Amino acid sequence: MVVRDWAPQLKILGHSSTGGFMSHCGWNSCLESMSLGVPIAAWPMHSDQPVNAVLITEVLKVGVLVRNWTLNDELVNSSVISEVVKKLMDSEEGDQVRKRTEKFGNELREATADGGVSRIELDSFIAHIS
Repeated sequence: MVVRDWAPQLKILGHSSTGGFMSHCGWNSCLESMSLGVPIAAWPMHSDQPVNAVLITEVLKVGVLVRNWTLNDELVNSSVISEVVKKLMDSEEGDQVRKRTEKFGNELREATADGGVSRIELDSFIAHIS
């Protein structure tokens, strides 16, 4: 399904049938996908997205790259998309990415929950500036 207008992204990413997310790698989309344990097919377009795609695919390894940023002028055809989806959904590499993403999502949710390290630091900062 291709959605061109606004969509309830968190609701879609949180649905049990969602097995991956093709994303432009904007930071909010990356955080939402990772926090819900959904691996990313990274297709950066501009701005911070290429750097985020490197973080997602090469550092955290919670996604696979659709197209290298240095090739951003080239057309991406359906066979490339098909191969990326197969890699993400039906390969040993995809299995490892999904396992890492699930683990990472659990850690993110724990850190931001009441009593989690990120929540404690945010509360501390708010208390300091108030």
